Amino acid sequence: MGGFFGVISKEDCVNDLFYGTDYHSHLGTKRGGLVVQNSKRMNRVIHDITTAPFRPKFKDDIKKLHGNKGIGIISDFEDQPLIIGSHLGIYAIVTVGKINNLDSLAGHAYNKKHTHFSEMSGGEINPTELVSTLINQESNFEIGLQKAQELIEGSCSILLLTENGIYAARDKLGRTPIIIGEKAGSYAITMETCAFPNLDYTISKYLGPGEIVLVTEDMVEIKSPAKEKLRICSFLWVYYGYPASNYEGINAEVVRNRCGAILAQNEDIDIDLAAGVPDSGVAHGIGYSNEAHVPYQRPFVKYTPTWPRSFMPTNQSTRNLVAQMKLIPIRELIENKKLLFCEDSIVRGTQLQDTVQRLYDYGAKEIHMRPACPPLIYGCKYLNFSRSRSEMELAGRWAMKEIEGENPPNLEEYANEGSEKYHQMVEVIRKRMNLTTLKYQKLDNLIKAIGLPKEKLCTYCWDGRE
Repeated sequence: MGGFFGVISKEDCVNDLFYGTDYHSHLGTKRGGLVVQNSKRMNRVIHDITTAPFRPKFKDDIKKLHGNKGIGIISDFEDQPLIIGSHLGIYAIVTVGKINNLDSLAGHAYNKKHTHFSEMSGGEINPTELVSTLINQESNFEIGLQKAQELIEGSCSILLLTENGIYAARDKLGRTPIIIGEKAGSYAITMETCAFPNLDYTISKYLGPGEIVLVTEDMVEIKSPAKEKLRICSFLWVYYGYPASNYEGINAEVVRNRCGAILAQNEDIDIDLAAGVPDSGVAHGIGYSNEAHVPYQRPFVKYTPTWPRSFMPTNQSTRNLVAQMKLIPIRELIENKKLLFCEDSIVRGTQLQDTVQRLYDYGAKEIHMRPACPPLIYGCKYLNFSRSRSEMELAGRWAMKEIEGENPPNLEEYANEGSEKYHQMVEVIRKRMNLTTLKYQKLDNLIKAIGLPKEKLCTYCWDGRE
C-alpha cells in the first residue's frame, strides 16, 4: 500500500521528516524516499528497503539534507518521490492508492503528443508519474489536483512539494486518511497519527474526502473543500493501520479491543486462555479476554528484529518461511490447553493452517479461532494493499469452489451471515484449518466497533457493496 509524511517549518525540518516517515514503515517494504527543499534547490534520496528497514538505510543521508520543507514516502511498489519540471514550476510528488484506469489515462495523455513516461521494470508506468502528467495539463496546482482526482478510478492521495508550500489532496472518497498536525513553528501532514506524539505534534485537522489544502509555514489554506461522500477503508481499524493511530478521530487500538469484546459476547465455550495471533490479533485478543474474563496469554511470541511482515513477500514459500520463523511457540502455554485465538482476518489461510498444526504438534487439545472481521470474499478494488493476491486465493473463494465449483452463481449468498451457503463456507474453512470452532465477526458488529455509519465505510471486501 504505502504511506506518506510531510513537514513545513520555520526551521530545518529534516529530523521530523525522517522520523515521521519512518512511522509509516508498516505500510510497505519496497521503496523509501525523502525530498527536502531549501532556498537553493530540492534534494532527493530514494532507497530499496526490501532487505533493510527505512531508518538504517537513510540515517547517513539525513546528515546531508537541509531545508524547511519536505515530503517522505514508504512505498510497496514504485520509486518515489518524483521531482517534476513543468510549466507550473519544479515540484516533488508522492502518491498512495490504486489507479484502476492507469492504461486508459496514459493513452489519453499520449494522444496529446509530446507526452512520455519512464517505464518501470516489467514495462509498467509509474502511477505517480501519471498523476503528475494529469496535474501538468492544467493551469495551476489546485485545478490540476482536482482534475486528477476526478479522472482517477480507484483511489489516490497526494502530497505535492512546491516552493510555496505543500499541497495535500485526500482521495475523492477518503479511502485513505490525511491528517494535519501542528506545533510551534511547524506543520506536519500524515496518514498515521502515531507519527505525532513523539515529535510533539498535536492533531489540528482531519482532511475530508476530496479535500485539498496548501500548507505553508504560517497556515493551512483550504483550496478545495471536502466532499460529502466518505468511504474510508474499514481495514485500517481491523488490521493494517497502526494501533496508536486515529482515523476520523477514532483510535485503532480502541476499535480492536471493542471488536474482541463483541466476539466474546454470547459465547458459551470452555477455554483455558485467550490469545491474539501476533501482532495484529493482539488487541482483539485482549478485548476478548477482558470481556470473557479468561486469562490473556501468549502461546506464541514474535521475533521481530530481523523478520519482516509475512504478507509482504510476493512469493508464497517465502511468506510461509517468514511466518514460521518469526513465531516462536511456548510449550508450557500450549500443551494440554484449550486455546482461543483472535486474528484480524483470514486472508488466504495458508499461514494460519501451518500455525494451527504447529500448535497441535506442541500438544494443544483444542484450538478455537475468532477473526475480527467477516470472511473476505471480494478482492480489494480501491487500494494497493493486496497487489500480489489473486481473488481466487482468498479463503472464502477457495471454500466456495469446494462447495459448488469455480464460479459460484451468487456471491451475495455467501456474504449473508444467515444463509446456508455462508455456514457451508465457514465450515469448509474450519475443516481445512483443522480448527475446533471458527466464528467470524458479523459485519454489523464490526461497524458498531468502529463507530461510523456504514455508509461512511468501505466494506467491499466483505459484502461487495461499491
